[in-house]
Amino acid sequence: MNIAFQRKIDRIVGTFICRILSLFYRKRSEVQTPVTADRILVILLSEMGSLVLAHPMLQRIKNKFPETSLYFLVFEKNREIVEILDVTETDNILTISNDSMLKFVKDSVAVITKMRKIKFDVVIDCELFARVSSILSLLSGAPIRVGFHPYTQEGLYRGNFINVPVMYNPYHHISKQFIGFADAIDSVTVPTSKYAMTDNDLKAPLAKVGQEEISRMRTRVHNDFPEIKDKKLVLVYPTGGLLSIRAWPLDYFCQLSLDLLQKGYAVGVIGLEEDKKLAEAIQSHCQDPCCVDLTGYTRSIRELMILYHLAALLVANDGGPAHFATMTPLPTIILFGPETPELYGPLNEAAVSFHVPISCSPCLTAYNHQTSPCDGDNLCLKLIHPEQVLAKALEILESQESAKFASV
Repeated sequence: MNIAFQRKIDRIVGTFICRILSLFYRKRSEVQTPVTADRILVILLSEMGSLVLAHPMLQRIKNKFPETSLYFLVFEKNREIVEILDVTETDNILTISNDSMLKFVKDSVAVITKMRKIKFDVVIDCELFARVSSILSLLSGAPIRVGFHPYTQEGLYRGNFINVPVMYNPYHHISKQFIGFADAIDSVTVPTSKYAMTDNDLKAPLAKVGQEEISRMRTRVHNDFPEIKDKKLVLVYPTGGLLSIRAWPLDYFCQLSLDLLQKGYAVGVIGLEEDKKLAEAIQSHCQDPCCVDLTGYTRSIRELMILYHLAALLVANDGGPAHFATMTPLPTIILFGPETPELYGPLNEAAVSFHVPISCSPCLTAYNHQTSPCDGDNLCLKLIHPEQVLAKALEILESQESAKFASV
């Protein structure tokens, strides 16, 4: 299912189901202290990058409830990133396919049945006002259901199923808000989760990648692209993924790539198989054998993260691959426009965010279900000029050289 269709179903069908279920559900005093949290389910269906940003919350849960069994409910395509995070057993990852409506309904029924058999004590709904996750949290049978609530804000209607409501705050980084879910489980304040937030709580985990895996990937890349063997590799991720409005202009990527090649670096274009046209456009512009097409080259997220260990820098649009890089030693430049690094910035000091906050940016929010009114002329990204990004890229690359010589 494409993203627009999913949103439409959630808005129309989801709202209807929420209203019907709300007629029969009476909120009662279900949350008792001390809180039992032997089995906690985290629902974060759709966003790969948000799974990385949720890691500080998972650490807080483990610190507060060290004996708990942690479970996840995600879309099938996101299962691998949960496995890479290595925060729970593989058997504790529940999945739903969103390839088609039929598969979605079939998997949802199976998951609801399984959830009720497991008998969760707590469900944490990390979705930003999506109705389907609210419905799943209710049907899980868990007595404690934590999730975002608009309180006096407009918000998006999704029933009255969340009995431990956490106020969504558009002024705080999403990782800090996720941490608020962990603190809300046994909170007695109104609103829940009144705690002091610090940046010290925010840190991306390092993915466990072995030297043998890196060596095999290096051999593979050098065999397939021998022309880049003796050059430092800069990766570029030019696609906006499901949200094309998040993409830096393609001609900017072309100019940046050509400038890097002229400085003596190799450039690898990453993305999915369907992004090959973008890679071909960059290669056509650069006309250099050291500009290589790596779209579709890695067969999994893990392979992509192994590839990151061979590179010197990643320049990427905001999205999952940029956040995956924060789980590796790879320095990263992330280009924000319709969304803001204030809310979704990377949890890694080696990452640099570019953002020009014009009057309408950011325009993708929890309140509009990530649907922008923009006509496609994403000036917020066009105002980030290639010369600025090149200067920062060269600064990072040259500092690596300086550090290398200093260590000799």
